[in-house]
Amino acid sequence: MSKVKVTAFSVSLDGFGAGSDQSMENPLGVGGEELHEWMFSTKRFQQMGGRDGGMEGIDNEFVEKSFENIGAWIMGRNMFGPIRGPWPNDEWKGWWGENPPYHVPVFVLTHHARPPVTMRGGTIFHFVTGGIEVALEKAREVAHGKDIRIGGGVSTIRQFLQAGLMDEMHLALSPILLGSGEPLFAGLDLPQLGFTDTQVTYGEKAAHAFLKKK
Repeated sequence: MSKVKVTAFSVSLDGFGAGSDQSMENPLGVGGEELHEWMFSTKRFQQMGGRDGGMEGIDNEFVEKSFENIGAWIMGRNMFGPIRGPWPNDEWKGWWGENPPYHVPVFVLTHHARPPVTMRGGTIFHFVTGGIEVALEKAREVAHGKDIRIGGGVSTIRQFLQAGLMDEMHLALSPILLGSGEPLFAGLDLPQLGFTDTQVTYGEKAAHAFLKKK
């Protein structure tokens, strides 16, 4: 049975999963790139960008594991790009170039329909206007029993949590304070949602928290 999960999602010490004011210049919001410094320096991340080098160790192992047994992704439109409102054209194909790191179908939540976009390496972006339940149903159909990774952003993760559709989460706690941005857990009662099994492992540049339902 496939699981619905978050893996390697970066959060600041004050609980923000992204900075404010996302733009082309700041795709992760102001200060948001600092959240992911632990990942940028790993060997796996460098390989995804076609580069050599990078750190091995605990942080790298968790980046590697975050891609294991994934049959489909679901992400919000903000994670796919900075464009708001109706699509002006089909030119925007994500932040990641012609060969995105997903290599499986990706379902993008949006209010505005758009034809699928096929990229190199097996990534196909599908644009879903029916909400998270429809996206999850479509993801399960193509995942063939593998796990469904909820890639973000914060709003998308919160929707899955509020709907009781999330099975487990791996959060990378970055040792920074953003001060403002998008709070991941504000107003959510995680134990009430079933997350009572918690573990923490310390990496080179982040603490890795694992939250599961018993």
